[in-house]
Amino acid sequence: MSGNGATIWRDVRQWLPGVLISVVALFVIFKLASWPDLLAALTSFMSPNLILALFLSVISLGTRGFAWRTLLGKKATFNQSFFIINEGYLLNNLFPLRAGELARAVFMGQASGLGPYHVLSTIVLERAFDLAMAASLVLISLPLALGMEWAKPVALAALGLVVAMLVFLFLAARYNAVVRNWIEKLASQSPIGQRIVVPRLGALLDGLETLTKPSQFIVTLFWIILSWVIWVSTHYVMLRTIEPDAPFWWAVFADGVLALGVAIPSAPAALGVFEGVLAGALTFLGVPLNTAVAYAIMMHFLSFFSTGVFGFWGLIRERRSISGLFSQIQLKNKNSTSSTYSKVE
Repeated sequence: MSGNGATIWRDVRQWLPGVLISVVALFVIFKLASWPDLLAALTSFMSPNLILALFLSVISLGTRGFAWRTLLGKKATFNQSFFIINEGYLLNNLFPLRAGELARAVFMGQASGLGPYHVLSTIVLERAFDLAMAASLVLISLPLALGMEWAKPVALAALGLVVAMLVFLFLAARYNAVVRNWIEKLASQSPIGQRIVVPRLGALLDGLETLTKPSQFIVTLFWIILSWVIWVSTHYVMLRTIEPDAPFWWAVFADGVLALGVAIPSAPAALGVFEGVLAGALTFLGVPLNTAVAYAIMMHFLSFFSTGVFGFWGLIRERRSISGLFSQIQLKNKNSTSSTYSKVE
């Protein structure tokens, strides 16, 4: 097999399992659903609640911008944080393997001067906080969700892993100098390690310093919690459209299960998995299948629309090239032993 053919096949093997999971999820969903009833359920969302939910989702994105800016030590403006985070979400919806996270690291690394590896560590922290919040929401609402005991071990395992990861990252940040010396010793016999590995890992360690600064940590946590509260409220507003008597904890549970579910590898935008997980959670709460699927489709559209508008606006605003971005990433992967990456930083 030629070099290009081998590279293409390797890339395909990376994203193919996720695509297959999405295809299976979509097949099961639409096999079980009744199309006439599903279309009727979708029309029920055309109400003022949809406008309110869209407004809340935009506010939630704003709080994410403030959270990420705080993680970056305020080395970026709010506009930069807000638009770049939405650009990343947009690219996650268009490309496999969470490509949007790499895009965020490159874009913000250029905009702030911090470098992509430093920025990437803040994205890792943000995702860790999100997983902890998702697991917490499931555990809080689980006693109220009859027949959902299967979710408890999943939530506990996720929360445990996240806490362990945060402790590990905190120790790495707290003993930054010790870890650096250890890395330098390991790489001392390798010119490539000294030139490539040590600077990159050093930048990653620098990006973890938020964990060692109580005030910065608390402010970050505040904005992230607020973004989750607003997004849960968005779910509640939409749930009231289909179930006027739905309690607030339904939205808490649905959002927590959804966040844990979309962590499963899938096609871009978690297509199929998003709908399957969210519809599954609601049907266990007693919502009819067609209504639950319609709700999941509308929530996915809402998420895609709000992040897509601001993400596309950001790309146009900054005259960013998607093809150029991925060419840079591919070039860095192929030439990790060269100094090509310094041009991006």
